[in-house]
Amino acid sequence: MYSQSLSSNGSFMQEQDLLKSILADLRRTAREYTTATTEASCPVTRRMFTDLTNDTLRLQGELFNVMQQNNMYSVGSKALRQDVDKQIQSAHQTQQKCQQFIQEKNTQTSAYSQAPNVPQHQPNYGNPYYM
Repeated sequence: MYSQSLSSNGSFMQEQDLLKSILADLRRTAREYTTATTEASCPVTRRMFTDLTNDTLRLQGELFNVMQQNNMYSVGSKALRQDVDKQIQSAHQTQQKCQQFIQEKNTQTSAYSQAPNVPQHQPNYGNPYYM
């Protein structure tokens, strides 16, 4: 049986603990939506998950700012500028490699593509001959 534990002020959880839980859940949800976006092959579905990801990231950022302003969340140590620059440079190199790969594959595809020598097959459904 489910039981609730009440804090000293009678609420279910301390406000800070509840907000940390929500913040963690928003972080997890954004990660799941990002995965769904990258797995979607349908442009409409991909757009929907992209919008959901952006909305979730916005909410997570707003909640984080509120918690930080109220001293409910402490941030970790600051990153060294050279480490951040190194990560940015690495991400740019990966992005360039991906773009080059895609461009090469698109070029290779067009070199082997040709017009079909048979007419495109028409679907049989809706044809009274096959009813």
